[in-house]
Order: sequence, then C-alpha cells, then structure tokens
Amino acid sequence: MTDTPPDFSRALVTDGPAPEHPARMRRIRQLIGTWDVRGRELDEQSGEWKDRSFLWIVSYVLDGRGVQDIEVIPNAKQPEDYETIATALRIYDPVAGVVRVSYFSPVRNRYANLVAMGWRDGIRQDGTQNDERPIRWNFSSITGDSYVWDGWASNDDGSTWVLVEHLEGARVA
Repeated sequence: MTDTPPDFSRALVTDGPAPEHPARMRRIRQLIGTWDVRGRELDEQSGEWKDRSFLWIVSYVLDGRGVQDIEVIPNAKQPEDYETIATALRIYDPVAGVVRVSYFSPVRNRYANLVAMGWRDGIRQDGTQNDERPIRWNFSSITGDSYVWDGWASNDDGSTWVLVEHLEGARVA
C-alpha cells in the first residue's frame, strides 16, 4: 500500500471493458457515454403523466467488469452544479450466465433488482422494485446517438403490465 490512498472516482471508473468482459454485455456497452434524456412518467395515484428530464452518464466500473450509470439533474439551489438522483450497476454473473442489475434512487425512494438480457433490438430487464411489484425495463431502438426506454409495472404478478414511464435519450458525448 502507498501512503496516499487512491481517489475514489479514479479507483471506481475504468476506461474500458475488462478483457474477460463477456459478449452478453455488448448491448449495454452501446450505452457508455453521456445522454440527454427526456420523457414522461405516470403518477399512478393521480393517473396523470408528468414530464421528466435528466442527464444520464454511463461508464465502465470495477476494472471494466461492470457498467454503472448515474442520473443527474441541475441542483435547484446552484444550477451550475448537479444533484445525483439515481444510480444503477450492471454486472455479468458468470455462474448464472446473466447480467444482474441493481438500481438505487434514495431521493425518489425507489430501489430495484433485475436481470438483463438481449431482447429484439435492445435490452430487456425484468425484476422487482421495493414495493414488491414485478417490473420490466426495456431499452429499444438503440443506435450510436439515441435510444428509447420504457418502464412497465405489474399489479397482478405479471399477468398484465402498465406503462409507467417512457424516456428517449440523445447522446451528448
């Protein structure tokens, strides 16, 4: 060990995938970068849709063995600064052969655990959120410059699904 500990962000963030990074992470790799995201979210209590926008930053982490994203918005008190409102970590589990996803948004009191897989022209993520309802988060129409994301929830253990959020991302960097 050295006398000077490493900087946290430099120890976490990595420039690229680890050599053993599996092909199953290929579609997730397309999302590395910074995105301007705009969309709508359903307020399930009122039934009204509300506009939503944020900056989404996605990077390799853990020596390239995972991908982490953060969702940031301008700080209301200091707009030149940003407030981080959510993060998700996607790690390939070689024993199960799946990509595990953990999502955390303490500001919004939302937490989820999902499993991701390639699906049609994108990524399908199935799991549950902190209210125990099944959720399905789909990335689709992924290109070098854009993507579509739809969030679904089920109130009957997956028999039917309700669209609760629709987002569209445009690459910034």
